[in-house]
Amino acid sequence: MIKIADMNHSGLRYEGPIYRPPSEANSLLVQATVGCPHNRCTFCMVYKKGPKFRVRPVNEIKEDLLWAHRNLSDSVQTVFFPSGNTIVMKTDDLVEIFRYTQKLFPDIKRITIYGSSQYIVKKGLKDMKKIAQAGLSRIHVGLESGDDIVLKRVKKGSTKATQIKAGTIVKKAGIELSEYVILGLGGKERSKQHVKGTIDALNEIDPDFIRLRTFLPKINTPILDVIKTGNFVILSPHEILKETYDLIDGLHVQSTVMSDHYTNYIQIQGQLPMNKKRMLDDITLAMERDDSSFRRMYIGTA
Repeated sequence: MIKIADMNHSGLRYEGPIYRPPSEANSLLVQATVGCPHNRCTFCMVYKKGPKFRVRPVNEIKEDLLWAHRNLSDSVQTVFFPSGNTIVMKTDDLVEIFRYTQKLFPDIKRITIYGSSQYIVKKGLKDMKKIAQAGLSRIHVGLESGDDIVLKRVKKGSTKATQIKAGTIVKKAGIELSEYVILGLGGKERSKQHVKGTIDALNEIDPDFIRLRTFLPKINTPILDVIKTGNFVILSPHEILKETYDLIDGLHVQSTVMSDHYTNYIQIQGQLPMNKKRMLDDITLAMERDDSSFRRMYIGTA
């Protein structure tokens, strides 16, 4: 779902791992929270060894923004506020830092954060509208799967219904919604249910973006222990491509589909529904290749 940040300026203070989506590669990164308040997802390694979750003081965040304004102003077009689940900050604090960001960078094109569904639902529509009016323009949400059994097994902390409710709130608030799907997260046992449930959830939500990731086991994650016992069987490249085909084929949304991540076996992109056939044709072509022609499965370290 995420890629490690590669932007680091001496005047900006960072603590712990700083991750951002590939789409935020050129964004100014100003850390608003440290760690993740949930930090129980079995497939995620980012904060398993710390640091403990905390919210940075608003005055510190504003100091970093002011430094960026004084030193990087001409190059700042978008701002991303890491780390995990910045949405959990108090609404008034989010409003303050977003308004301050817009004041410092009046021509800014986008302000973006991460946010899990359970915390968006807790915020509610009223607060999400306040945040949108203050300047938040996009939120990245890890749907991961629409299958409740898969979500429970990976300890996502949400259900399909929660995911749909959160997505609906974000859309009604007028914020761009980027939903992430992890292909293969159900393993061989629940592949069909994983795809079907995810199709159902996405069709209900109709997000602005659907970003595809392929499950890749990581070091220091609980799911790796399950794999080693044989209770979770990783899908082959062809099986992942089949999930991808079935997922896109079943979608009836107006979303932009993107597979902009190093974990994926092929890169596909298109606007639904107009580009559905082209994307399905690309997947079909890839499925004609031998499994050995794709990258090997390995245990990730980042």
